[in-house]
Amino acid sequence: MQSLNEPTAAPGQRYAIEAEGLVIGYAGKAIGGPLDLQLEADTILCLLGPNGSGKTTLFKTLMGLIPALAGRLRIMNKPVEKWSRRAFAQHVGYVPQAHDGVFPFTVKEVVLMGRSMHIGRYSVPGRVDHEVAEQCLQRLNITPLQDKPYNEISGGERQLTLIARALAQEPQVLIMDEPTASLDFGNQIRVLEHIRQLKRAGMAVLLSTHQPEHAMQAADRVALFRDGAIQHCGPPRQTMLPERLAWLYDLQPGQIPKLPDPGLN
Repeated sequence: MQSLNEPTAAPGQRYAIEAEGLVIGYAGKAIGGPLDLQLEADTILCLLGPNGSGKTTLFKTLMGLIPALAGRLRIMNKPVEKWSRRAFAQHVGYVPQAHDGVFPFTVKEVVLMGRSMHIGRYSVPGRVDHEVAEQCLQRLNITPLQDKPYNEISGGERQLTLIARALAQEPQVLIMDEPTASLDFGNQIRVLEHIRQLKRAGMAVLLSTHQPEHAMQAADRVALFRDGAIQHCGPPRQTMLPERLAWLYDLQPGQIPKLPDPGLN
């Protein structure tokens, strides 16, 4: 398929995330790129692609957790390497895929960890930090879990806790790696609705999913990602054509169900 990169920046344009000619990989070995990617404020961009395509590696590169092998990467108009980790965490939140906890922190303690970059090195969470954490628990409907050990709750509950932790950072950019993957149907809908609320509040959101219907419902733009490259990017209904989704997932066009009309915009 012909590659369709994002449009180049207009003069003076400021992006929450801007990558040009980005090459991603590990230990000097490229697994994707070069690719271009732009994400504006108050915009939801959804990355859609099969397992093993490099989505998580891309996200870790955008977060500065692993270095880019080539290209240019700017976060909020500033080169990623110029950010201190403390300042970066005050502006960019990350929701990884749910994982098993090792230490028996309570759910509220995990959410409070999202406040760590707002707290002095030798300080403890104050009243404001507890209030922010409690608000995030309420927004995700997990207040009843706040005193339970994180490593004893379900996978879906852990995922909601990680989202609450990221929101407690009060970021301007939020990167979410399959945020609805382990949630039941009701919580999937609630999380998608909450993501749209974050967009309306001015936040830029980059997320990945395996569910095209979620991209249709929540995203402003969808990027089809395969073999470490963005193959098509644009509005959901114009981008997620049956023949493109069939190619993306190695299916026949007739196997692709009709996607619902967007209902959360």
